[in-house]
Amino acid sequence: MKLFQKEVVLPSYSRGFHIVTNQIVSKIPEIEKINNGFLQVFIKHTSASLTINENADPTVREDFESHINILVPENASYYKHDYEGSDDMPSHIKSSLMGASVQVPVTNGRLNMGIWQGIYLCEHRNYASGRNLVLTLWGI
Repeated sequence: MKLFQKEVVLPSYSRGFHIVTNQIVSKIPEIEKINNGFLQVFIKHTSASLTINENADPTVREDFESHINILVPENASYYKHDYEGSDDMPSHIKSSLMGASVQVPVTNGRLNMGIWQGIYLCEHRNYASGRNLVLTLWGI
């Protein structure tokens, strides 16, 4: 069994849903050494999240942003936690709804995802800096 773990930083992204699959894979070249295994990607933030979805049509990512903003609106009168602005509490709720990690099978040195799947960075803040990820790769 081989095990690799590293911490990486993604560049700053604007608010929205961004495909980061290639950026992640490029940061862990050891993936080529794994025939059968898994890559777990964990985000070390409470105002951004990760998910897997459509990687071809950018309108899917636009629709994700539109829908989640309706589901979790800004400026709700019942929010108490708003120290960092109107996107503060909604970003925490969105992060919990979407999730802090994804796990993808690795087969023959490559992510074993569907042809239309990609890993999204879900940026929920209006102004965010780079996001820290922990990449854990294991297998044989």
